[in-house]
Amino acid sequence: MVDITHKITTLRTAVAQAIVKVGSNETIQAVLNKQVPKGDVLEVARTAGLFAVKNTSSVIPDCHPMPIEFTGIQYECLEDAIQIEVTVKTIYKTGVEVEAMHGASIVALTIYDMLKPIDKNVEIATVKLVHKKGGKSDFGGKATPNLSTAVVVCSDSVSAGTKSDASGKAVVEKLEKLGLTISHYTVVSDTITEIQHAVENLCKQKTDLILLTGGTGLSHNDVTPEAVIPLLDRRIPGIEEAIRAYGQQRTPFAMLSRSVVGFKGDSLIMALPGSVSGAVESIDAVFPSVLHLFKVLNGFDHGK
Repeated sequence: MVDITHKITTLRTAVAQAIVKVGSNETIQAVLNKQVPKGDVLEVARTAGLFAVKNTSSVIPDCHPMPIEFTGIQYECLEDAIQIEVTVKTIYKTGVEVEAMHGASIVALTIYDMLKPIDKNVEIATVKLVHKKGGKSDFGGKATPNLSTAVVVCSDSVSAGTKSDASGKAVVEKLEKLGLTISHYTVVSDTITEIQHAVENLCKQKTDLILLTGGTGLSHNDVTPEAVIPLLDRRIPGIEEAIRAYGQQRTPFAMLSRSVVGFKGDSLIMALPGSVSGAVESIDAVFPSVLHLFKVLNGFDHGK
């Protein structure tokens, strides 16, 4: 199965449709009047559809088991067809479009099975996805174009040349995959003055997004929050909480991180952990949704 451990949990919705065609309106009337020998067609098919949705992962190899929060099955009986609509909702890391289509397929197949003794022309005409919503495509979409982005590595050892940078390069790679262009990449030592100097210079250059990695822990050398917080005009606690909550689901030590996020002027500053996993997971936690900030920032909208 595809690895979804890096994904965030969101409300996911999918609507699928299936159409069962019949040979005559007499068949439709038999369904509506509950005169089909095998029983109440619509209710039996509805029950089959509910089981199908919940058991999708048991029959489709790459589908993940997931909590199904809602399944709704509706019918529209036409002159010569029964139109089926299946709506599925979950709050999870991956979508439910296959679950909805599986449910619609089984509802249609159940109707077919129950009607074939009385109508030799019954057939399943179509099964398709009508609508889906949720996930990163709806909460952020594509990366905002034309953002000037900087990555600042805060590390004494990397600055001194005794250790190679890994987290900064991992952050750059992640951001580039999101479609962002890195205009600045620099390494500074773990001192308040150097960190502040780097951030202030980038803000003067009107850098839109500044990501710092390193110095957010609790050792005596970890001073990135102390350097960044006095510079901020507005902190954004929600993003900080989202980063820590996401990390806490993966390691109990995430609660020890002091990630800081906020605006200095129109520059968004994000101080992330210095470990590769901590930095990358922090980006997974809030990107690309965080880029929506630039679309609502007092008329600041790149691309317009």
